[in-house]
Amino acid sequence: MPGNFAPFEEKMRADGLGDAAVAAFSAAYGALTSGATGMIPEADLTPASGVPKLDDVTAKPVDAALLGKTVVLKLNGGLGTSMGLDYAKSLLKVKGADTFLDLTAKQIMAMRAELNTKVRFVLMNSFATSADTMAFFKENYPVLYADPDLEFVQNKVPKISRDDFTPALWPAKPSVEWCPPGHGDLYAALLGSGKLDSLLAQGCKYLFVSNSDNLGATLDTKLLSYFAASGAPFMMECCERTANDKKGGHLAVRAKDGQLVLREAAQCPDADEAAFQDVSKHRYFNTNNLW
Repeated sequence: MPGNFAPFEEKMRADGLGDAAVAAFSAAYGALTSGATGMIPEADLTPASGVPKLDDVTAKPVDAALLGKTVVLKLNGGLGTSMGLDYAKSLLKVKGADTFLDLTAKQIMAMRAELNTKVRFVLMNSFATSADTMAFFKENYPVLYADPDLEFVQNKVPKISRDDFTPALWPAKPSVEWCPPGHGDLYAALLGSGKLDSLLAQGCKYLFVSNSDNLGATLDTKLLSYFAASGAPFMMECCERTANDKKGGHLAVRAKDGQLVLREAAQCPDADEAAFQDVSKHRYFNTNNLW
């Protein structure tokens, strides 16, 4: 199968993208050109089990020191194109005159007042949402806008020509030659933007991540305390699947090594669709609320 990554790296470097972004896209491009399908057959999995319930979790009350090490990060890179919008999806009005970002900003300020601590708040924007989002905060929430750590911008990656796996070109409008790589870019973007080093230098240790259109995702101090005490490097908030969730991704355990994995619908072979949609077998889905 054809594949030459050099023109992609040259294009990315010329646009100022750093090592982390290039390495992440190189790995994805290598998977594409190797012929890998990303499919996860049912035979390779066993159902996830034993996920603790929030009601059963015990944790010590949080203190100001722990809150001072914590960052609330919202993933805000998506446009509302599926809803006919050409701006950040989070600027859609959802209750009266309030947008997703209005309600998120009010949640953060209320949390700071209630906990009497300046809980850090950061947005991961994309090249498509940064300008609109920052203009919104400057006009409506100047206190939050004044924080130099409010934003970092996720990477962008070149589009790939389907015919020959070369960089797609559109000279009439070069901006459409690029696309955001999705929320999975969080780790490379944190590293490559310098935001990770900045937050670590300020004493931050814990990061709560959620989607900007998930208004139910607020900093749960009980979960923060539980996570901090656990010593775990990563935690995912999950929900039990219902019939309404049968087409969405689910958690499972990879049989060969016992590794927890997340299988999305696009990774399920057609022959395994019934098992994929069996919510009594694969019981849990990822809310994308991550610690």
